[in-house]
Amino acid sequence: MSKRIVFMGTPEFAVHSLHALIKTGVEVAAVVTAPDKPAGRGRQLRSSAVKQRAHDLGLHVLQPEKLKDPGFQQALRDLRADLFVVVAFRMLPESVWGMPPLGTINLHASLLPRYRGAAPINWAVMNGEQITGATTFFIRHEIDTGDILMSEELAIGQDETAGELHDRLALMGGSLLARTVSAVLSNTASSRAQAGSSDDVLPSAPKLNPEVCRINWSQPAKRVHDHVRGLSPSPGAWTTIVMNGHTGHFKVLRSSLTKSPTNGATPGAIDLRPNRLWVACADDWLDLLEVQAEGKRRMNAAEFVRGLRPDKTISLQ
Repeated sequence: MSKRIVFMGTPEFAVHSLHALIKTGVEVAAVVTAPDKPAGRGRQLRSSAVKQRAHDLGLHVLQPEKLKDPGFQQALRDLRADLFVVVAFRMLPESVWGMPPLGTINLHASLLPRYRGAAPINWAVMNGEQITGATTFFIRHEIDTGDILMSEELAIGQDETAGELHDRLALMGGSLLARTVSAVLSNTASSRAQAGSSDDVLPSAPKLNPEVCRINWSQPAKRVHDHVRGLSPSPGAWTTIVMNGHTGHFKVLRSSLTKSPTNGATPGAIDLRPNRLWVACADDWLDLLEVQAEGKRRMNAAEFVRGLRPDKTISLQ
């Protein structure tokens, strides 16, 4: 009898991994994903990206509201899977991750033990990292701390956004996961404890919140640029815009370094140039390329500047 896995995941990032596993010929006994949720203006129920793809592939889907539900856990046991595979899913209780005989493995979008947490791609870019990667590991009690199976590095472009890096990591991670699962199922895998001690100060990747996403124009332009691209396209780095005394939220979704000193201009001050929107940071001007004013669509900065009336006074805070 061939060995079987259960795949657990929800967003588009996990779809690439599901495809990569299917290509290896492994038997996927079931896919576990989030329940359908209301979305859009009509608040109609929408399935997760993983559920949609699982249905296309004719796979059995489970959507538990609660992972500790006895009925759900019995359904998992009845599948008699050898291994559980997790990609971008909820935190599992031990009664779930400890169930299969070969354990439960997870794909994480960082080079563990760096950037443990919910938003590793965003934080790596926000912190100006030049190298990131993906890691497969056995799930244990503490989040993202289990023994490492495999890892692979990936360079980050100096102007690359988190969204662009997400797509590249999803493809690379899927391939890494497929190799890992094949090794585990064939009993050829080796694992190692995560390097570092409890005294090491490692960068983490906590869940993003609105305050984290706020831009601080008093920082150097490179730091602000990294902040912007690390939050693009979603949730988006934001600031307060002041136009003729009226304030509102203003997102910056793409920027470019100018290497042009501000010569003491107040951080957040704006220099309007022909079809360009430059903002003063602590050292240099930052060229804003794509923005979104509150209640408006995303647009390039040239469109935004052309839409301003000549008598507008404008600054960012």
